[in-house]
Amino acid sequence: MAYTIAITGKGGTGKTTLTGLLIRYLADAGKGPILAVDADANANLNEVLGVPVEKTLGELRENIVNAEFDPNSPIAPTTTKQDYLNAAFADAITEEDDYDLLVMGRTQGKGCYCFVNGLLQAHLTKYANNYKYVVVDNEAGMEHLSRGILPGVDLILIVSDCSRRGIQAAARIEELTRELKMKVADGVKLIVNRAPDGALDPGIEEEIQKHNLTLAGVIPQDPLVYEYDTAGKPTSELPEDSKAKTALVKLLEERKLL
Repeated sequence: MAYTIAITGKGGTGKTTLTGLLIRYLADAGKGPILAVDADANANLNEVLGVPVEKTLGELRENIVNAEFDPNSPIAPTTTKQDYLNAAFADAITEEDDYDLLVMGRTQGKGCYCFVNGLLQAHLTKYANNYKYVVVDNEAGMEHLSRGILPGVDLILIVSDCSRRGIQAAARIEELTRELKMKVADGVKLIVNRAPDGALDPGIEEEIQKHNLTLAGVIPQDPLVYEYDTAGKPTSELPEDSKAKTALVKLLEERKLL
């Protein structure tokens, strides 16, 4: 079974950038094969990785749900929904040399998606067995995890900025995992991102302790992340000596998270 890592956090914390760097670390360390999953409704992991995406699972799901009512449906009347998904699922996976990328995409229409979600769950579970690691970039609500569409999770990393409100948001996400009764083998851990000089203010440390969050590490503010982003360069390709990349690698290796 693949080791599944879910990265989550409220928007604007640099969650997706760290997800890309984590995928790049695993690939460079020869820990593949890796399946990268973009499960954020605001999907942009492919931009961080520098990978074009042509099809999402959300589109396949919509095609299946609307097949009976759409005269332009790509599903032929003689084709079952199961057969369509069998044929189309592989097309939604973008294959790279070091990893594969799957974009979940958001649901646009109304109606019951239980049957389709069941099909997706079966396919994802089957595909996940072909990888050593599955790295999932989630939104804070963790919709796909809470609905059981994605495989079980071994480690959850919550990314926060270095503000009290950010830590409070991280605490709510951690509480959500408990409410969902998620079985997370290696626990739920906090990463504080974009900290000035890589250090936490005593007030932030106090807030972390107040909510009983397990701090995995701190990533410093890195001007190169901004430079790469504004230049349209994939931030997963930051140089080895960049502050963010160096700190993340040190965190992963010293804490033996993987």
